[in-house]
Amino acid sequence: MPLLDGFPATLEKRRMARILMCPPDYYGIEYEINPWMSRSRGAVLERARQQWQMLYETLLRLGAQVELLEPQPGLPDLVFTANAGLVFRQTVILSHFRYPERQREEPVFADWFRRHGFKTVRLPDDLFFEGAGDALFCGRTLFAGYRIRSDCLAHQEVARRIEREVLPLELVNPHFYHLDTCFCPLAPGQAMYYPPAFDEYAQRVLQERIPCLIVCPEQDAYRFGCNAVVVGKRVVLNAGCDALAGILSRHGYEPIQIPLDEFLKAGGSAKCLTLRLDGEDAAIWDG
Repeated sequence: MPLLDGFPATLEKRRMARILMCPPDYYGIEYEINPWMSRSRGAVLERARQQWQMLYETLLRLGAQVELLEPQPGLPDLVFTANAGLVFRQTVILSHFRYPERQREEPVFADWFRRHGFKTVRLPDDLFFEGAGDALFCGRTLFAGYRIRSDCLAHQEVARRIEREVLPLELVNPHFYHLDTCFCPLAPGQAMYYPPAFDEYAQRVLQERIPCLIVCPEQDAYRFGCNAVVVGKRVVLNAGCDALAGILSRHGYEPIQIPLDEFLKAGGSAKCLTLRLDGEDAAIWDG
């Protein structure tokens, strides 16, 4: 892991991220709701705890403020806090999960946000919306994945609530069932993505609206290289994404690879394990 010494303290203070995480005390593969999950293979809890702790400590060293959600028995995917909702300033548009197995998480997330001073908004019950897993700001525009987990109509409702441009992107590969598994904003006008996860129209939208698009190599895409946490010029991603790490370095970023294979078994990685409480840097980009 690269040393983090030598970076200007002023940069760290200006770019300080506020992040929500949940320890993996009850994490496991207890059901199968995406192609990555297999109850027969399962997950090694002790290894998952070690990998989560490494991610947690790395984010602290990068200057992030990390807040913790208390894990709950019977909710193995609560650890994936990115799916709790979409944060926009002090408002959270709460998730409504497509699968009943994850719908049990909804009141836990809602209670945490209310107790921590956020205004909570729930979309109509007939609309599925899976939070920052499917909704990511790149500059002032919200890019929104739909079809596999979230509904396109839900994103239209989100646009009405936040009064921002929201561009729906159709996801077509079940292995990349959330937008954050195949698309990662790096800065206004700059992002990385895995094109085959999107239909042709969505690919054109991304190419037309984001001037600098970094293509993630296929082997690294399937290690969820795009499911990364961006803190300033540092990009924290799953280990084994060497080709993508080299590309990021050439674009002026410092990739930090952490082994997160136990979470890949559930279809998650670094980004899935975190929720930016500062709204994916939207507040900073707004100036």
